[in-house]
Amino acid sequence: MASLASKRGAVLIGNAKYISFITTSSRHASLVSTSRKSSTSPTRKSRFIDYREDVQKPRVIITGGLGQLGQGLAESLRRQFGSENVLLTDIKKPSQNILESGPFAFADVLDTRNLRELVVNHGADWFVHYSALLSSIGESNVPLAMKVNIQSVHNVLELAREFNLRLFIPSTIGAFGPDSPRDPTPDICVQRPKTIYGVAKVHAELMGEYYHHRFGVDFRSLRYPGIISADTEPGGGTTDYAVDIFHSALDNESFQCNLNPDTRLPMMYIDDCIKGTVQFMHVPSQMMKLRTYNVNSMSFTPEEIALEIRKHIPKFKMSYKVIPMLQKIADDWPKKFEDTNARNDWAWSHDYDIEDLVHVMLEKLRMKRHLQNGGNVKTAA
Repeated sequence: MASLASKRGAVLIGNAKYISFITTSSRHASLVSTSRKSSTSPTRKSRFIDYREDVQKPRVIITGGLGQLGQGLAESLRRQFGSENVLLTDIKKPSQNILESGPFAFADVLDTRNLRELVVNHGADWFVHYSALLSSIGESNVPLAMKVNIQSVHNVLELAREFNLRLFIPSTIGAFGPDSPRDPTPDICVQRPKTIYGVAKVHAELMGEYYHHRFGVDFRSLRYPGIISADTEPGGGTTDYAVDIFHSALDNESFQCNLNPDTRLPMMYIDDCIKGTVQFMHVPSQMMKLRTYNVNSMSFTPEEIALEIRKHIPKFKMSYKVIPMLQKIADDWPKKFEDTNARNDWAWSHDYDIEDLVHVMLEKLRMKRHLQNGGNVKTAA
């Protein structure tokens, strides 16, 4: 299979004074074919952008670190800055593997004294705030979602102002609502979401911009699509069917989807998400025309991903049992992100389309099951 190095990615090279993001990647060269080129990836005149900035190795804190994204981001940043420079935090008990991979600490994002101690003791320069209740869980417990998704944002914004931190708070497709243009959805438009998760994310975007303009806080945010990963379990999001479907396909060659077959939503493989986040954190502030950017890689429906899975598992069957609350949420969200600003301003690009996604997810899950079962694993083909 061809090397992924021919695809457009971004790899950090250089020293403390010169940071270059080269359009190449090789992490999954053995898993993903590169004969296809995504139609959403524009042609650029230059093969790299040289970010000249006097950057030492920053010390980083990640909240909500045991969720879908925190561990992957910590792994990537630790490779660049050293293990001891990246502190992973959460309120849950970590596995032994997490404890052995680098520093970990308990962090209650609603306890400002606890957070302040961590910032001071770790000597933090960057703060990544991943702690949040996702869309469907948030709707089932609105008071808790208001605390975790809104009050904690106020806490970390004040920490960023007080300690001059570079602050990243992710946003989401859920930050848009039924009045937003849906195909495509631009960076700046009417938002007005109808879930507490979305309302909280819009609040974070606007408060972050305010703290940037009022106090000079280096606030940054990316609106993530649905993120798909083989490494963590689904976390209660509306797009989580696109993770569950792979587990079910390998378990029993069937899946019951809770969304309509023609529900189109933006999605992204986790490696693209981590790569883009790391790249975005390195961008010099003066190069950013916005504080919150859309990032996109693909959009698909449940029926389209089922068809792609059948290329690998021909007997795979899809049935539907729609959950009205989830369907209503999805119907209010974008069908496709418009991310030209991210591609133009800081050279964002993605590596994985739907064919790559299905191939790598099935391969990774098969390998995990093979290792967990001592080499005895069912593989449907």
